[in-house]
Amino acid sequence: MDIIFGSPSRYVQGKDLLTRAGDYIKPYGKKVLVLADENVQEICGDDLIHELENDGFGISKVTFQGECSMKEIERITEIGEKDDVNAVLGVGTGKALDTAKAVAAELDASMLIFNTLASSDAPTSGLSVIYTEDGEVEKYQFYDKNPDLVMNDTRIISQGPPHMLASGISDALATLIEARATRQAHGQNMHDGKATIAGYAIAEKCEEILFQYGIQAYAANKEKVVTPALEAVVEANTLLSGLGFENGGIAGAHAIHNGLSALHGDIHSMSHGEKVAYGIVAQLVLENRPIEELERYIDFMLKLDLPITMEALHLDEASDEDLKRVAELAVDPNDTMTNMPFEVTADQVVEALKAVDVYVKDYKRRKEIE
Repeated sequence: MDIIFGSPSRYVQGKDLLTRAGDYIKPYGKKVLVLADENVQEICGDDLIHELENDGFGISKVTFQGECSMKEIERITEIGEKDDVNAVLGVGTGKALDTAKAVAAELDASMLIFNTLASSDAPTSGLSVIYTEDGEVEKYQFYDKNPDLVMNDTRIISQGPPHMLASGISDALATLIEARATRQAHGQNMHDGKATIAGYAIAEKCEEILFQYGIQAYAANKEKVVTPALEAVVEANTLLSGLGFENGGIAGAHAIHNGLSALHGDIHSMSHGEKVAYGIVAQLVLENRPIEELERYIDFMLKLDLPITMEALHLDEASDEDLKRVAELAVDPNDTMTNMPFEVTADQVVEALKAVDVYVKDYKRRKEIE
């Protein structure tokens, strides 16, 4: 199996980047389909379209309907074909960006990203997570390339909900943990190749930045100010995590996230990174990591107000049958639990899910006593 490394062609980050976006988009096409949901259109999408139209771009404005499903991808692709666009610009985060990537691939158009929250590492990756109409993870869809251009306007990101930045930190925190497991397992990265030395080094730097600046960045986001710490964490959440997970490989934490996506009710409203947070601790439990290491992550996540108890993740009323369903999906041989360096059974995942709650509550109780 070959060693493979992939990355976006260009990454641009800066305060008030929206006003300069046209300069970076010009090489990739002048007829642009701009995809954003209604909320993002109001926050910045319409302003971005106005700037691009002033720069001479032809714009097809499309409203994203909320789910990165094959039905939604097909709907938007038909619009792009009719308008003969040569670039697709996803504006927003998460599922909207994954949908834009899928549409760009279908149209063989330039794949452009304008990220508005540092809430996940989706923007830089050459894949989309495809969901069913009911919101369950259906599959990973891979492309022949990563996005041509990824843009992060840190002023816009600084105005976003702090819990979404924390969610992105959580998603990024999984990068080294899962890359380590993949390397130990001699597993595959997201390019269907062997994990690279570069991917692992980037994952290590990603975690270093998160622990060094994550709490400061979270505080800055609460006050809606752009600071060097926020800039560093935005880059870690987006670029370092994106390159680290895709080239280093993912393992148990994201497999557990995918299992959790099958549950309905209040948990369905939790963000990707919030569910990954629980998966991180569960993977560390499965690996039987030393207590000092486990509590380092628990302490950091609690300071970021991440949901790592059953109650916080709306799992407190989940039945054993529900947890078994999550576990069986997590250990599906087509998912990434295969990158763990040992075989993991559904029963072990159920016990790990319960153990996370036990360990976190015990840690909190001991800290209160201290």
